[in-house]
Amino acid sequence: MNVLLIYPEFPDTFWSFKHALKFIRKKASFPPLGLLTVAAMLPKEWAIRLVDANVTKLTDKDLKWADYAFFSSMVVQRKSTYQLLERCKEAGVKIVAGGPLFTSEHEQFKDVDHFVLNEAELTLPSFLEDLKNGCAKPVYKTPEFADIRKTPAPLWELADLKKYASMSIQYTRGCPYQCEFCDVTALFGRRTRTKETVQIITELDTFYNQGWRGNVFFVDDNLIGNRRSLKKDLLPELIKWQSNHTGITFNTEVSINLAKDEVLLQMLFEAGFNTVFVGIETPDTDSLAECGKSQNKDRDLAEDVRIIQRAGLQVQAGFIVGFDNDTPSIFQRQIDFIQKTGIVTAMVGLLQAPTGTRLYERLKKEGRLLGRMTGDNADGSTNIIPNNMDANTCREGYKTILKHIYSPENYYKRIMTLFKEYKSPKFKGTIKVEHCVALLSSIYHLGILGKERVQFWHLLFWTGLHRRELFPLAVTLAIYGYHFRKVSQLHIL
Repeated sequence: MNVLLIYPEFPDTFWSFKHALKFIRKKASFPPLGLLTVAAMLPKEWAIRLVDANVTKLTDKDLKWADYAFFSSMVVQRKSTYQLLERCKEAGVKIVAGGPLFTSEHEQFKDVDHFVLNEAELTLPSFLEDLKNGCAKPVYKTPEFADIRKTPAPLWELADLKKYASMSIQYTRGCPYQCEFCDVTALFGRRTRTKETVQIITELDTFYNQGWRGNVFFVDDNLIGNRRSLKKDLLPELIKWQSNHTGITFNTEVSINLAKDEVLLQMLFEAGFNTVFVGIETPDTDSLAECGKSQNKDRDLAEDVRIIQRAGLQVQAGFIVGFDNDTPSIFQRQIDFIQKTGIVTAMVGLLQAPTGTRLYERLKKEGRLLGRMTGDNADGSTNIIPNNMDANTCREGYKTILKHIYSPENYYKRIMTLFKEYKSPKFKGTIKVEHCVALLSSIYHLGILGKERVQFWHLLFWTGLHRRELFPLAVTLAIYGYHFRKVSQLHIL
């Protein structure tokens, strides 16, 4: 059997970093972790190729070679998915599909021959057995959750690691919280399941032995969902692993209550974590109560951000406007919070209702749904009829936030605010040729041609004088700002 693993292209989004990747001559942020994990579950005698449309093109030669195409896709990749499915169908290649997009919307894809939904550890074996016996069914799904201690390591040798800016790894699935707008618990459950520490170390060794000396993203939706396992098992081994390796740094996603766990903060720092993404959502207490964000209530969110920054973890954060309790004052309140906390990477979006969430079901009953969401957290779209404000007020208020926080003046102010709080990371990563190229490119595009050249040079000179160890981060964040402005302009104009 000849099998193509096909990963559709991401559009130009906040998290695609397409404009920033050009500075370091990379094609994509991350390789397709899910598909490469599925590859390890397929029969050993099959011939397998990866076609990641973010780094290469699907060719007619690929399609002529293939018997089957295995797709995985997120909702935001919907457009590219349709296009690639059509090409496979025209070429007569059988199609198997799974992943978040198909799990929530498989009825919309008529060209797919077989859907392998939910967690592949449970549904893929049944499909493979039926395929072997010539009786494969159209749909395989399960309400159960897999024991990820039995999940094989991804087949990283299928991917050209040089084309990616970061590697990915997964330690847990599931989240103990149930925010109304989030589909994580619908997809993966509320019990935080963990891999064995030896699995993680083995995957890290695989990266390292293939020459990787850069960032590794723990893709867990909330890495601290099982603190006991994290503190007792994983982090001590990561700290030990780091003592024998160089050039590796980590980032991940956590909940804001990390700020109150000094021991965990210190362990994450010692293990080489330097950035965390936090779902802050809103400074409005009533809106937090509305969406069930209990872990964010009754706390000083701004001070929590500073605590995490002072511990050596840069805080990236997600914010939402358009909750039923929001009033027009929320737009300025969001701007004020983002600016005073020095959250440089601030993803702001209008509230959307993903299929399968409590929010989706509630609004469906209220007759307030407007079709499917785009899956793009920051494109200014929504599939919800607002309650407290009209749609135009929400849209214009959202544009106001983007114009403000990603104007050069305010964006660079946040970098300075961060640098005045931020504890220098324990591990700095390895300086490579691509970083030197990025510095030269940033000087040309931002420092000479850019509208932000005054702010750019002020940041570099100030950092060189006062926080020299953060100079590479200053350049990185300046480049990120260029990307964020480009993406914001798509939705403001």
